Amino acid sequence: MPAILLALEAVLPPRPERRLVIRTRERFEAVQSRLAAGMSRAAVGRELNLDQQTVRRFADATTLAELLVKCENRVTKLDSYREQVHGLWNSGVTNATVITERIRPLGFNGSVQIVRRYLREYRVAGTSRSRPDPVRRRPAPSGPVIPKPRKISRWILSHPDHLDDDETLEIKDLLTRCEHLHRLDAHVRSFAAIMTGRRGAEIADWIERVEADDLPTLHTFATGLRRDLAAVTNGLSLEHNSGAVEGAVTRAKALKRQCYGRANFDLLRLRILLTP
Repeated sequence: MPAILLALEAVLPPRPERRLVIRTRERFEAVQSRLAAGMSRAAVGRELNLDQQTVRRFADATTLAELLVKCENRVTKLDSYREQVHGLWNSGVTNATVITERIRPLGFNGSVQIVRRYLREYRVAGTSRSRPDPVRRRPAPSGPVIPKPRKISRWILSHPDHLDDDETLEIKDLLTRCEHLHRLDAHVRSFAAIMTGRRGAEIADWIERVEADDLPTLHTFATGLRRDLAAVTNGLSLEHNSGAVEGAVTRAKALKRQCYGRANFDLLRLRILLTP
């Protein structure tokens, strides 16, 4: 699904001021104001919960510029891969771990924390108990905002009657702007009609249409269906299902777990036969 979202147009907003720069400025002002009020360096460290070495560095600095030079020009291992990170972000991939795995084959050897810190300032504002200062709100994007892949998947996989008016308008707008997503939606809807209407005889034609389309994300699914086509056709045509068998298996597993690993076969057999 994320691969199809590459066709959606979005622009990553200009990079805002780094959190390190903001934190440095705030700490410098806090330390200098307290020292000017007559507090000792030890008292400043206790009040701001800062190490004495940190307090000394901010106290000895004559201007804020001395501290910001290093912050603003800090070189990280991610600098050479920002373009790739921006491309993944615009395609809907916003998980730092996933982005790190995607750029490692390109030569990135940094940690996921570097990527997570870089993306933190682009995320929606929020607060956390472990981090009392709010995350900076990212600037309004200059292009259309792309919903997350999970949300788009839910819209496509839901019955149209189960979507509210706003969701219906959003998914229609996305389908209009992305031809691949529009074709994906059509395939999903037709498969849902085959499955709910028990029209298993039509599944072979559906697989052929999917394989002929330029949607690699569905090719794997279609290949799996073709591998066991007879069973799939019967499963989509007949009213019989394995629900009763699955229920019996689940019950047997539950009874076994209640014995905490001490049940041999004879005891488990008795429990299955005698437990209502």
